[in-house]
Amino acid sequence: MKKKLCSLMAIVLVCAMALSGCGGTSQSTAPAASGSASQSDAKSDVTITYYSMWNETEPQGQTVAEAVEAFKEKTGITVDVNWQGRDIRKTLQPALEAGQDIDIFDEDVERVNGTWGKYLLNVEDLAAKSYDTTNGKPLTDVINKKLVDLARSLGPDGKLSTIPYQPSTFLVMYNKDIFKTAGITAVPKTWEEWLDACSKIKAAGKTPITVDDAYMASLFGYHMARLIGKDKTLAMVENKKIDDPAVLTFGEQWKEMYDKGYISKNAAGNIYPAGQQEVASGNVAMYLNGTWLPNEIKNSAPADFNWGTFAYPAVGKDGDGPEANQYGAQCFGINKNTKHAEEAFKFIVFMTTGEWDTKLAANSIGVPMANDATWPTQLADAKAVLDATTTRYPWAVGMENDADINAKIKTNFALLVSGKLDAKGFADAMKK
Repeated sequence: MKKKLCSLMAIVLVCAMALSGCGGTSQSTAPAASGSASQSDAKSDVTITYYSMWNETEPQGQTVAEAVEAFKEKTGITVDVNWQGRDIRKTLQPALEAGQDIDIFDEDVERVNGTWGKYLLNVEDLAAKSYDTTNGKPLTDVINKKLVDLARSLGPDGKLSTIPYQPSTFLVMYNKDIFKTAGITAVPKTWEEWLDACSKIKAAGKTPITVDDAYMASLFGYHMARLIGKDKTLAMVENKKIDDPAVLTFGEQWKEMYDKGYISKNAAGNIYPAGQQEVASGNVAMYLNGTWLPNEIKNSAPADFNWGTFAYPAVGKDGDGPEANQYGAQCFGINKNTKHAEEAFKFIVFMTTGEWDTKLAANSIGVPMANDATWPTQLADAKAVLDATTTRYPWAVGMENDADINAKIKTNFALLVSGKLDAKGFADAMKK
């Protein structure tokens, strides 16, 4: 009996060794080729539910729909997409609180980590695993480190609870052909160079810059941070007092922009998306906006629109320079109550690396996430600016954090650039 038992054990051991040597298993936990990361334990024949911030008709939604089919074909995992669009800001939390079957969701990296942070699964361990048996690298080694660091800084307890994708940065978007016609050979890096560029653009018969109500607070926030720095600018919002002496300087500088005809005559009354349509028409050279702009106006701008980007110039010696910019991303989060974390994370890897990361960027004229991806030509200049950014601004440098301050900026900036307020009148109105 003892000999039979030993023989049986030997057979079991041999079979186990044979199985461990077989390729293609999706549940291996053996070290990756590099020895630094373990393999994914994702299973096939699983369905995961994805609450998506996209509409199915958007370029991003269309790309996601195609990717879901390709993912199932490759892995056997079904992704059931619930297309929420921007209504996800209203619908996701009630669904999570009700315990609905949601494995993965996405939206802005600040909103997901902030508003929905308590629902997130910590993905540090998942991110340390290899999902690519070719090179054995974990996801965090092959995607944009600046965005990964941002996600960690925003995550609960400073842990990685989201994976960014579709990065963006907020820069001066401009028409290179207008700059060329105006004889501008280098983008402005200082306010003096900015004014010189504006003078040349106006002389060439074009309007230097525009804005609309959606981005007035961002323009004010950026300019103030260039005058007094990020911390003092944010402190004004926190204290609910827009009373720094530099507010008068802002008023003087933008009153000069108005007096010299450097800002669109329509700017004061522009309701989004009127500002970006002025750019699309080819009549306005510059617009402080995000890297999403080429996609938003691709149907109204010429197909050969010659896009350029540069960082908002330095303005004062006490403020920030072109090294400081707002950047962010959409991001994927995994529900902490999911039963399919591995499978959900494998889909995230699928969307943020390789073919589908590149397709998503190309189809939406957006920024890819993978380090080895090629940026769309419309955003080629933006890559250098983002890479050189060492200080991150929050959205609008905080100026939209308070509804009253945001409204006050829109009202008084419109009055300033329509000649109805002078610089002192603007500063006094902002103090009230």
